[in-house]
Amino acid sequence: MILADKIIELRKRAGMSQEELAEKLGVSRQSVSKWEGAQSTPDLNRVLQLSEIFGVSTDTLLKDTEEIPAAGSDVSQGASVETEPPLRRVSMEEANEFLEENRQRSMRTSLGVALCILSVVPMLLFEGFAPFEKSDEIIGLPLLFIIIAAAVGLFIISGMRMKPYEYLEKQGIDTEYGVSGMAVEKMKKYMSRHNTLLISGIMLLIVSFVPIILTDALFPMSEQINGAGLALFFALVALGVGMIVHTSIRMGGYKKLLEMGDFSREKKLNTQKGDPAVMIFWCIIIAIYLGWSFMTNDWHKTWIVFVIAAVLTPVVRMISSNISKR
Repeated sequence: MILADKIIELRKRAGMSQEELAEKLGVSRQSVSKWEGAQSTPDLNRVLQLSEIFGVSTDTLLKDTEEIPAAGSDVSQGASVETEPPLRRVSMEEANEFLEENRQRSMRTSLGVALCILSVVPMLLFEGFAPFEKSDEIIGLPLLFIIIAAAVGLFIISGMRMKPYEYLEKQGIDTEYGVSGMAVEKMKKYMSRHNTLLISGIMLLIVSFVPIILTDALFPMSEQINGAGLALFFALVALGVGMIVHTSIRMGGYKKLLEMGDFSREKKLNTQKGDPAVMIFWCIIIAIYLGWSFMTNDWHKTWIVFVIAAVLTPVVRMISSNISKR
């Protein structure tokens, strides 16, 4: 086993993220990432620090012929291995199959989310450009349910196909030789596209309000044009959210194999327990939705609260995570 894989294995056993290990060593997270990707090698002082942190000899770290002790043995002075649940072994073949399935899941899920948002567009268009009376209810409403049914079908298929890989979100994993290096390499290759899709998606969400503002300012009395502006708003939101969901799932697949970020072992335990801040947030959102809807009777408009809440949920989770670390 090479040094890069040994660092990854020992870091995972210690339940540390790359950021936490970098902080202990006094280096940047990028340095740790390069070591684990076999792109650079730590100097002798860092090797000595790693030896002390993980409680193994420098020979164990530096010699490819030396294997690190078994996970259950008493090898760590600075790393906690007490009563840790058994690790799930992940082979190279299984890792590649997961990444391919995750890629397909990202496309199905992002399409399903986009369809859910677009489902209201037919009603808006038929309401403004009605070929006959109540065409929005006769044609638009059935189309809404058909589109949502198609989206739900995509979600169910994705859930069924990803069922064998649920352990990646719930258990600590022990990757075979080369798996972590492969995941790091693929993640780095995808990073540029990830950033492009993420930034583009956020920009589309911001720009999506422009059609509503323009149609309301230029054609305040035209229900048809205002309806078209609202339909364009939902189309831009669907595209933006779809891009964000797609690339987030793709990037999440690499992080699951590397046990990084939201998929570190510490976060997995917290996820199983549930985040009370997110649950409280959604209780408040439901209360706002019901109160607003009953007071105004605008049920056809107030559901937008859930779209906004979905966008804000990651922010709430991030704030909650930062507070819990203090």
